[in-house]
Amino acid sequence: MAATSVPSHMKAWTYSEYGKSGEVLKFNHSVALPPVKEDQVLIKVAAASINPIDYKRMEGHFKNSDSPLPTVPGFDVAGVVVKVGSEVKKFKVGDEVYGDINLKALEYPKVIGSLAEYTAAEERLLAHKPQSLSFVEAASLPLTLETAYEGLERTGFSAGKSILVLGGAGGVGTHVIQLAKHVYGASKVAATASSTKLELLSNLGADLPIDYTKENFEDLSEKFDVVYDTVGQTEQAFKALKEGGKVVTIVPPGFPPAILFILSTDGGILEKLNPYFESGKLKPILDPKSPFPFSQTVEAFAHLETNRATGKVVIFPIP
Repeated sequence: MAATSVPSHMKAWTYSEYGKSGEVLKFNHSVALPPVKEDQVLIKVAAASINPIDYKRMEGHFKNSDSPLPTVPGFDVAGVVVKVGSEVKKFKVGDEVYGDINLKALEYPKVIGSLAEYTAAEERLLAHKPQSLSFVEAASLPLTLETAYEGLERTGFSAGKSILVLGGAGGVGTHVIQLAKHVYGASKVAATASSTKLELLSNLGADLPIDYTKENFEDLSEKFDVVYDTVGQTEQAFKALKEGGKVVTIVPPGFPPAILFILSTDGGILEKLNPYFESGKLKPILDPKSPFPFSQTVEAFAHLETNRATGKVVIFPIP
């Protein structure tokens, strides 16, 4: 195994019981580094972002398929490779990488997540960080960007189709709008958000921003080829659908015949989309309060849990 010198223990945020983040998440000065398997790299974490799945997991919603406690939360990471397993081909020590470190979000995610000084992940889950992006920007992307992309792929989305995005200002929604418009070539993108976020929707590429506090999307005379539901309005989504169209949702339990999926992480998606970030066609969207320093991780979760965050909540710097 090639490596630079790394300590045996590190600082990390951990929880030893399920509950609300403000009650169970604790700063730990001495957590053992994760072992590095043959197909993994060890990453010195520069920045991490948090997602609703992190606090839902912390609250015990997935405990039947969770890894054992105590746990370091965090799926999204950006950092520098400091050790590579014997089978790793794509990365070397010193490479700047980013990714979602868990292959299946709800199936035994890693005990040592990204809210730590170091974390380990399989080579296939990671991508080279685009040179044009900071660690903060890169850390904001993986889980939500890959989710946005996989949902569009599952609907067979393609150039000339129209789409309505429910929850256009959130972590996933901001990527769905951009991908649909700037990568797939959508004929029309509509998206819902609250009044103060409509300008953001337009800037991302939405042709029709809809203020959900003032109008119901299901009352629109216009119908869409695809409705992408990020907020849990799957049943209503069918009222905005063209005949033969498709609804995709990331919010269980779904509503048949909507397509409900949970992300399978793939660093190849990030590598494929990297050129769009290098060229500026796609942009990371950070919540205005981001980044939160590592010492304020509990405050970062409190902000995310309001469901009022715009784009992504990122933790940086990580010591």
